[in-house]
Amino acid sequence: MSDILYWILAILIFGLLIFLHEMGHFLFARLFGVRVEEFSIGMGPKIWSHTAKKSGTRYSLGLLPFGGYVSMLGEDEGSEDPDSFTKKAAWKRLIITVAGAVMNLLTGLVLMFIIVLASGPLGSNTIHSYPPDSYFEENNLISSSATLLPGDEILAINGKSTHISFDLSYEIMHKGGEGPVHVTVLRDGVERTLSVTFPSFEENGIRYGMVDFYVQAEEATVPALLYHTWYRTTGVMTMIWDSFGDLLGGRYGMEAVSGPIGVADAMTEAAQTGGFLQLLLLVAVITLNLGIANLLPIPALDGGRIVFLLIEMIFRRPIPQKYESVIHFIGIIFLFALMILIMCKDIIALFP
Repeated sequence: MSDILYWILAILIFGLLIFLHEMGHFLFARLFGVRVEEFSIGMGPKIWSHTAKKSGTRYSLGLLPFGGYVSMLGEDEGSEDPDSFTKKAAWKRLIITVAGAVMNLLTGLVLMFIIVLASGPLGSNTIHSYPPDSYFEENNLISSSATLLPGDEILAINGKSTHISFDLSYEIMHKGGEGPVHVTVLRDGVERTLSVTFPSFEENGIRYGMVDFYVQAEEATVPALLYHTWYRTTGVMTMIWDSFGDLLGGRYGMEAVSGPIGVADAMTEAAQTGGFLQLLLLVAVITLNLGIANLLPIPALDGGRIVFLLIEMIFRRPIPQKYESVIHFIGIIFLFALMILIMCKDIIALFP
């Protein structure tokens, strides 16, 4: 398959994730009787548009496949129409606003189940064995085997619970490069906390911990598959949340942030080099990222609108529409400026 076809595939996948997000808003808006004026996938000039005679909703396809929106009557301006967004109960408006992100999170959960089902043996959080000493000597590494023993079930690292090999590996990678970490294990039926130093490596000026042992496999029963699906999904969500904190805290720079072009490039590379499962995992990470990012309390995002709705529900009166609209407008300007900056960075990265 040529590069251009991989790019088309990546754009279609990205567009599908946006479609699912907007479909969440659309379905609950229709369920609660809100008039949807336009359902658009893509931004910029319209390349296709159709208005349904029965509902009056205009369905549109924009030229740029990197966004979308559901425009509801009265969403950003006052309206006395009983079918307008503003005339619905606050709890209904909250559900409509949250539904887009929830749709992305549910999509990630379903994709993760497929990944877990197709990935082979299920890795537990219990140590099975260590590589031979020669491996550590050849790679100039110090093993954690003096502290952690085969049969130890690792329950937590620095207080963060671990349930399967995925979140165990992530916590060691994320925290293990900073020096000794507190590892809570279950050994011979007794829970104890140990100070453990893991081997580490440096990449782009950041130190990461290394998992230096093999874990025990688990039988792929239906309960085990569901268990691993849940904790792989929540593990990725933890990883995404930590990345926001690491970005704000300065651990990562802006070069670690990607926009739609960078994401499409990453999907293209995953499809070319990693195969179907690697691509599917990246898509799961992206849809979970979309869901979490949209819930951040930033004006113009769903999370910013949720903040205003929660204030209304707590104090029993809404913030005046004109003030909310101004705040969201400022948020849109900021987000567009940030998107343009990141897009320029991604384009430059395509031509090193």
